[in-house]
Amino acid sequence: MPEGVVPVKNFDESRYLGNWYEIARLDHSFERGLSNVTAEYTLRDDGGIKVVNRGFSASRNEWKAAEGKAYFVEDRDVGHLRVSFFGPFYGSYIIFDLDWQDYQYAFVSGYNTSYLWLLARTPTVSEDVKKRFVEKSGKLGFDTGSLIFTEQNLAQ
Repeated sequence: MPEGVVPVKNFDESRYLGNWYEIARLDHSFERGLSNVTAEYTLRDDGGIKVVNRGFSASRNEWKAAEGKAYFVEDRDVGHLRVSFFGPFYGSYIIFDLDWQDYQYAFVSGYNTSYLWLLARTPTVSEDVKKRFVEKSGKLGFDTGSLIFTEQNLAQ
């Protein structure tokens, strides 16, 4: 985990499952050039979580999708998972802030400060949520000046 990033506790997995829109991210090769990015989380038969990420590549005029699997690192009420899209290789998925009332947005980190996402249940969030995300992430050492705010303008 990046220094200072602490996974949420009292996490309710059942409330987190479902569809999420990517509002913002730091750039990385596996999402480069994609817009309209979403993530869908459902339960797997083995007790893990099935992850399906989708995004639209305008340069190729096509939808891209990747399916992965995630498992809790600690107890199921701690927002720290390990996720894999590529065989036996796993990366961290750390939920470090969350809309506790309605599970409408989540701040997510990877294993270092190169991986950061703002996810929401809707294609847009308020400016207050964006501001809070940028401020909190910046204090934790993420390069918030390099954030990409994901375009969400197509139906999937």
